Amino acid sequence: MKHKLNQIIHSFPIQLVFYHVRRNVAMLGIWIILIAAMAGGIGRVYGIQYLFLDPEYLTRVNFWSFFIVGITYGQLVMAFHMTSYILDSHRFTFLGILERPFAKFSVNNSIIPLVTFIVYVLLIVQFQLNNEFKNPWHIVTDLAGLASGMIILLIVSFFYFKWTNKDIFKYFAGNVDKQLRKSGLSRERMMKKLKETRTQKFSVHNYLDLELRIEKTDRLVRFYDKKTILKVFDQNHINSVIIGSVLIIMMIVLGGYTDNPVLQIPAAASAMLFFTMLIILVGAVTYWFRGWGISFVVGLFFVVNIAVKNGYISNPHEATGLNYSSESVKYSLDQLRKVNTPTEYFEDVHQMTHNLENWKKNQGQDKPKMILLCTSGGGQRAALWTLNAMQKLDSVTNGLLMNKTALITGASGGMIGAAYFREIYLRSLQSEDSISDEQYLENIARDNLNPVIFSLLVNDAFLKFRTYDYLGKTYSMDRGYAFEQNLNNNLGGIMDKKISDYAQDEQSGRIPTMILSPTIANDGRKLYITSRPFSFMNINETAKDSSKFRGVDYLRLFSEHDAGELSFITALRMSASFPYITPTIMLPSKPRMEVMDAGISDNFGVSDAIRFLYVFRKWVEENTSGVVLVIIRDTHPNEEIEGRPIPSIVDRLTYPIASVYNNMGRMQDRSNDSRIEQASKWFDAPMDIVELIYDSNENDTDQKRASLSWHLTTKEKHDIIKKIEEEGNKKALNKLRALIHSE
Repeated sequence: MKHKLNQIIHSFPIQLVFYHVRRNVAMLGIWIILIAAMAGGIGRVYGIQYLFLDPEYLTRVNFWSFFIVGITYGQLVMAFHMTSYILDSHRFTFLGILERPFAKFSVNNSIIPLVTFIVYVLLIVQFQLNNEFKNPWHIVTDLAGLASGMIILLIVSFFYFKWTNKDIFKYFAGNVDKQLRKSGLSRERMMKKLKETRTQKFSVHNYLDLELRIEKTDRLVRFYDKKTILKVFDQNHINSVIIGSVLIIMMIVLGGYTDNPVLQIPAAASAMLFFTMLIILVGAVTYWFRGWGISFVVGLFFVVNIAVKNGYISNPHEATGLNYSSESVKYSLDQLRKVNTPTEYFEDVHQMTHNLENWKKNQGQDKPKMILLCTSGGGQRAALWTLNAMQKLDSVTNGLLMNKTALITGASGGMIGAAYFREIYLRSLQSEDSISDEQYLENIARDNLNPVIFSLLVNDAFLKFRTYDYLGKTYSMDRGYAFEQNLNNNLGGIMDKKISDYAQDEQSGRIPTMILSPTIANDGRKLYITSRPFSFMNINETAKDSSKFRGVDYLRLFSEHDAGELSFITALRMSASFPYITPTIMLPSKPRMEVMDAGISDNFGVSDAIRFLYVFRKWVEENTSGVVLVIIRDTHPNEEIEGRPIPSIVDRLTYPIASVYNNMGRMQDRSNDSRIEQASKWFDAPMDIVELIYDSNENDTDQKRASLSWHLTTKEKHDIIKKIEEEGNKKALNKLRALIHSE
């Protein structure tokens, strides 16, 4: 027993694993990161695991989407074998006299890739059964695509190595050796490796041959030819350069066609390509710099960081429709005072009052109920939940939801869902299309994550060189553009408008006014993006000359930069800028203004709705029978208090910051509750609250909360849609029905 255990420990596959753990931590770390990403240990909040477990190609998850992922996984495996062979094969001296040493090295070096593949397959099976409800046959077909793609790539690669060893190597070996002699650094590295071959021997008792038979190493004649080792190294170095170059060219080509659906390979495949490049780069740095590798990487990072900081490398993410060629506007308190004078204030109040008068005419009543609709952020789950809730609200009010609603506020995905419903309603006024069609739910629930990650890995990770035109202006393609185009396509292209295109319909009262309010990263103020100027949202009537500006009127500040031509899809994305996933947008100001997700300041839109009500309180009191504040939210306002386990050292270090971030929504809730309570003191008319909640805090044992992502599983979609039927939401729908019919 002890002898067998000793033979296993000193087998070549096990010794290679030990060696990777000991010496190749960077490459091993790449495999660990890959497994963590597949299992949801990394990026779970963004749904990164879905990219691997449910890869899409041409909007479908099938044999071919998995086949492409399989090919790129095979590339990753080959890069791992090739890099390991170049770095470490000389340490196992018996390889020098084996026939086809690289192929046999790869077979014995396959434990880590094989374990990763098995874990990947198990995760796919579990995910597809539990979340996509696929039958076993479909899962087998998907796995067949994954396995066949990997196997084909490996077969082609090994034939390539066999062919080059026979033909190309013999033709080039002499030239390579001459080039090595010319390069002092290369020659020095070669001699060091030969020295290591003599002095460092690892105890390997057996290895697997190409037929997976166990062969003893003590049967081998211990004769090593210096020139042969040099030539074998030369040839594999050439192969690594060729394969690495092909891979880089492939990434550049894919990056050049990010808007071509055929070339938009699954994001999981592009992630595999990215990891493959990392392994090749790790190998190159380790080979050339040895112990100086970490210092080189750190130094390179500081050099690039300085270049970016000083503008030598700069490619900011711009807002589609804005004019960046004009001189940047100053973003300062003086400039804010200039665009927030009493003249602008009363002009904007007068214009909005006119809109409200038109809204009232459309009601056909002396004192109708006014709905102020607020919707929370939360990625695609919030977008789907908001659209689902608005369809049901419209149904219980007999199609009067949009007619009764004067204002829509909110953040992130919720505003995307609300904007989509508003556009559907606007088009229904000129057609007989049903605004309750389930197809709209299917459209908004389609994947938005895959094209973003694909663009991030094959385009944004390198120099962005492709551009696109919009209204005669040119912008760089990036993952933000990919998100906007994919969202627009998912929604049938009906959102492809400028923000100014909604001005007339909002003014006439045909559709509610919508306020988009992304957060300005520079100072935390809100940037109010509307179809017409809204300076009354920024300052108080009694302090128009104050420097305490709570927000910035987008249209007035950027009036010289074609502000009205801003793409509406871009405006929605500005309000829903997920960290790292969709990039923050830079606006043409000095200092440059950077805008982030609206949910940072208020994820529910309640503060803006209350502010709007305060400004027009007199008109609302005189012309309506009261206000109904409809709040569509994807979190429960009274979540259970979670027990905190015994904290680790890391927990103790991160808790002060993490607690603030994790409780941001709860703190906003408390603040909004205070605003609503205060409103009852200055608003002299009835104000009712109707809340529709996705996470209604029911005791669900089978249903887990949908991820905060731009990708939803089939199970999550079903869960979100059916939540509207829960008791608490039914009561809310009935409450609104009663309030509207009481008129």
